[in-house]
Amino acid sequence: MKRIILLIVSILLLLGTLEYTGVIWHNGLFAFRYEVKGLDVSHHQGKINWNQIQENNNYRFVFIKATEGHDFIDKKFSYNWQQAQKYGFLTGAYHFFSMRSSGEDQAKKFISIVPKEKNSLPPVIDVEIHLQHDKNKVRKELRNLAGKLQQQYEKKPILYVTYDTYNQYIKGDFHEFDIWIRDILKFPTLDNRKWLFWQYSNRGRVDGIDTYVDINVFNGDYNEFKKKFSLK
Repeated sequence: MKRIILLIVSILLLLGTLEYTGVIWHNGLFAFRYEVKGLDVSHHQGKINWNQIQENNNYRFVFIKATEGHDFIDKKFSYNWQQAQKYGFLTGAYHFFSMRSSGEDQAKKFISIVPKEKNSLPPVIDVEIHLQHDKNKVRKELRNLAGKLQQQYEKKPILYVTYDTYNQYIKGDFHEFDIWIRDILKFPTLDNRKWLFWQYSNRGRVDGIDTYVDINVFNGDYNEFKKKFSLK
């Protein structure tokens, strides 16, 4: 009996270590059935070897951080954008939303950095702000930002949310926008609202990236993915 208990404990410790280091991820079991996978990256991933990712992995899309607030430009954006496209990835850019400045000013910064390209994914607004802001003010600035981005890129922005920011600011509103949900613990559940992208891991290990990286799936098969984004 002691040997069995010791074996079980050893297995659990091994699995815990493998998950902590990103070798495995339990949410991968839920995400396995989704065939269209992708990454989201920023300067935190350092210098990415996009050629190596393209050669050794099966990721179709990547969202790249471009800006934050009205005054921050991700120092790796241009490199990541150009290299990801060079090696065949469908690219999209994301903006980290802030309440330190107006939605209009944030849109100006994003538009000044991110090129308008027909074959790119829609812009993403990353909503991970504190929960103490006035809901109406947040919604106003979000709509101003989203409206400016849609006008510029002729694509409706996607909203990246956590459960906290979704419940506090998005729920019951913004029905015309697709949702990208972060849930690294389980299969995502929203209030009868369909998600478009799911970030299921924040500790992914990918050849070509020296750090942990976020891994995502699209809610549908590849044909639906192509239809959604008007790809050939």
